[in-house]
Amino acid sequence: MLHYTLHVRRVPPAVPAGMAWPTTSIRAFDGVQLDGWFARPQVPSGSCGIVLHGIGDSRQGSAGYASLFLDQGYSVLLPDSRGHGTSGGELVTYGLWEKYDVLDWARWLRQQDCQALYGLGESLGGSVLIQAAALGADFHAIVAESAFADLQAIAELRVHQMFHLPPVLQAFIPWFLVRNSMTFAKYRYGFDLGQVSPVESMRRTSTPTLLIHGLQDSRTPYWHSQALAQSSVQSELWLVPSAEHTGACSAAPIEFRRRVLRWFAGH
Repeated sequence: MLHYTLHVRRVPPAVPAGMAWPTTSIRAFDGVQLDGWFARPQVPSGSCGIVLHGIGDSRQGSAGYASLFLDQGYSVLLPDSRGHGTSGGELVTYGLWEKYDVLDWARWLRQQDCQALYGLGESLGGSVLIQAAALGADFHAIVAESAFADLQAIAELRVHQMFHLPPVLQAFIPWFLVRNSMTFAKYRYGFDLGQVSPVESMRRTSTPTLLIHGLQDSRTPYWHSQALAQSSVQSELWLVPSAEHTGACSAAPIEFRRRVLRWFAGH
């Protein structure tokens, strides 16, 4: 299952109508080109926000959140994750490499006169952001919606959802397939997905983290955000009763905006 999703179908981003979105690019630590859109408000405040999309998406899918930042004077960066959109790279590593890409973007943003950096991550983007924020003091605060806490657990759930297994095999088969995929990735591609653990990153982080999760999330159960929140005193958890996966903004748009902006303003 993990082997299959290491290679993701690219979704080419289409420029949103109504404003200019300058394209920018940087080189990642391994030479991969990473692309994104960067926009400034009419009166920049010196604060910047980066919005990270989920797996199989592109910066186009993050564009709807841009006004949340721009309306408050934040400059906003919408990058394509490696292996997505027009960014280079052929493999998705669930944060193992992507967290360093985020820190490369953070360094680039500081060169654009960003004095305070904030982040919003959706689904996999949230888990990547958590892992990146644990590596230093690049972010004043972050928000992660529908993030997974443990890669092994979420991968096993995906196996459950893909196959209708008899009860006697429901524990063993997902575990076996996921462990086999992780072993294959280590020896075929040279990276250890066993190191991907947002919940361990939360235990080490000093970055204030607002966790958002829909109680109706069928893709990533809300207990993932509960586990993340319990791992750090720097966190706050908002569970949204009627929201599905990454659906808090649609289910409660006014409250979503209020909570996210309050979190950033408070840090």
